[in-house]
Amino acid sequence: MSAGLPPDAAAADERFMDMALALAARGLGRVWPNPAVGCVLVAPRPGGAGRVVARGWTRPGGRPHAETEALARAGEAARGTTAYVSFEPCSHHGQTGPCAEALIAAGVTRAVVACEDPDPRVSGAGIARLRAAGVAVTEGVRAGQARRLNAGFVSRIMHGRPLVTLKLATTLDGRIATHGGESQWITGPAARSLAHRMRAEHDAVLVGITTALADNPELTCRLPGMADRSPVRVVADSRGRLPLTARLVATAAQTPTWLLTLGGGDARRLDAFRGAGVVVIEVPEADTGTIDPAAALAALADRGITRLLVEGGARLAAGLLRAGLVDRLAWFHAPTVLGGDGLAAVEAFGVDRLDRQPRFSRTAPVQPAGDDLLELYERTPV
Repeated sequence: MSAGLPPDAAAADERFMDMALALAARGLGRVWPNPAVGCVLVAPRPGGAGRVVARGWTRPGGRPHAETEALARAGEAARGTTAYVSFEPCSHHGQTGPCAEALIAAGVTRAVVACEDPDPRVSGAGIARLRAAGVAVTEGVRAGQARRLNAGFVSRIMHGRPLVTLKLATTLDGRIATHGGESQWITGPAARSLAHRMRAEHDAVLVGITTALADNPELTCRLPGMADRSPVRVVADSRGRLPLTARLVATAAQTPTWLLTLGGGDARRLDAFRGAGVVVIEVPEADTGTIDPAAALAALADRGITRLLVEGGARLAAGLLRAGLVDRLAWFHAPTVLGGDGLAAVEAFGVDRLDRQPRFSRTAPVQPAGDDLLELYERTPV
């Protein structure tokens, strides 16, 4: 609730900020490396909570920003309004001018800001600039929701890596395939539709080479009307074994495809990948002789990725869990049992004591997906 305001006014602030957050969510998976931001301009109305004049959200590619979108739609009607912004307005010059300056120039008289931007180029400077110009600023309305929405951006700025969501689709006993490797399909159509929606809301989707070889996946978003929401496809392939005839390579010119591999590989083969449109990213080796997971995530962050969906396989999942690099779990359970000779969702990764196992907390009620169930978790802070 907005501190120091009457209950009705505080409730109005929360309601309009909820609108801004809903607008911001439209940008997830499309605005990297920028945060997904929503802005609602509200004019005062005697005896009422206010009238929405214009709305805006960060556009694909991160430009234009939400504030300038809303201001452009409002025109002169922006003067005297309150701007509800789900993330601190920027205060630095990039491809466009600072949003804080744009709000001031448009005559906005009050700004309600959900949370501060941790980017050192902003980090309170946008709010300070608004106040210095005489704009009344209220901070912290729906701050927790705003930080959660942009947890990927915050992770990239604060930790140098994207937010990692590990998506698993298993039987009730945690198996992803039969002992012979048959895996399509463990879960049903409804669960797969939800998984495609997850792809649309992430900047990139990552699989290991074993999964790429076994499934020859496309890793695109194939929901009706959402073909343009496909994420960057990334394959962790330490030795460059991905066939040049694989779907991921064959369609790299249409949908961005990146290959994470160790340095010192076959130069001609890597050039062949590049010739097909694949971006080759060489990363350091871990002690296990495979790609160092922390270095791989840092390399993705360096290229702007803020939200990463990991779809398999078992070795990749184990490496990320072992390194403490999984932030969220999206676990689909099919109502079936394969038994101990089925392939486990996560390979062994050396947990020898219960107090050393990664712990997660469920963040939402169990969601039905046809005959399957979806459970969502976040890593429990140590």
